[in-house]
Amino acid sequence: MKTEKEKMLSGELYNALDEELVKERLKARLLIKELNDSREDEEDKRGRIIKELIPDSGDGLWLQPPFYCDYGSNIQVGDNVFFNFNCVVLDVALVKIGHRTLMGPNVQIYTATHPMNYKERAAGHEAGKSIVIGDDVWIGGSAVICPGITIGDRTVIGAGSVVTKDIPSDVFAAGNPCKVIRELEP
Repeated sequence: MKTEKEKMLSGELYNALDEELVKERLKARLLIKELNDSREDEEDKRGRIIKELIPDSGDGLWLQPPFYCDYGSNIQVGDNVFFNFNCVVLDVALVKIGHRTLMGPNVQIYTATHPMNYKERAAGHEAGKSIVIGDDVWIGGSAVICPGITIGDRTVIGAGSVVTKDIPSDVFAAGNPCKVIRELEP
């Protein structure tokens, strides 16, 4: 029989109030509080907290506080990735972010989803769908990345966009819902 965490990570319906998951979220929340309360001149302290919160991160990850996530352990980040102020990553499933990717302020990355059937929602079930963001991507401020999305390499997502479908490499895409506006030179 699968644990609730195993169900969560495999994209199945799971119970978020499971004791193990609650404990892991608490650990992340305490680290996030410490990060968000740190001073700008405490780079070593921030680096230590970030490495503990997101152990699968490359060199040069910068999280500009405040930053929020569910677990941190379900986020994989390449080298030289930047998150501006007030970003949120709901990482109940894998979030994979490539090298040299930039997130504007208030970017929201949501792997978490809930059943459309009200009875399943009322029973407290939820699920997650992984998100993959390529190398050299720039996501403009206040963009929302919905569950299950893949964004290709070198793509730019316009500020305020709501990404509900996969976006290919080498394009500028924007809007609600987000759609390809034009191709970019690779």
